[in-house]
Amino acid sequence: TNVAVQKQGEEYNDKHGGKWNVNNLRLYLESILGREKSDQLFHTIKFVITHSLKACQSVITNDRHCFELYGYDLLVDSYLRPWLIEVNASPSLSYTTPMDRMLKGNVISDTLDILFPPHN
Repeated sequence: TNVAVQKQGEEYNDKHGGKWNVNNLRLYLESILGREKSDQLFHTIKFVITHSLKACQSVITNDRHCFELYGYDLLVDSYLRPWLIEVNASPSLSYTTPMDRMLKGNVISDTLDILFPPHN
């Protein structure tokens, strides 16, 4: 549903949609806001994610033989406050743009690296 809404915006781009990888977002924010404000925003985002997981930890299945992938949708307002929109359990890994395909491919790769750490 997020993509369906974003497609209506004037800034929507068919190649990357409305999604950026975290590194590009951070670089953009640092270039316009400075590193300190960008670091504070990402610290607050980590706080929101951590505390949302703590809030529901009693109902999260704890099984060492499986895991769950969560997808977080956050909105950042003009005061650099992140707002938690929703958390998706087992988010869709289908893609709508070439950038989306790359981002979700990286999610799969990162998940596999956690499960099966590369040997250096």
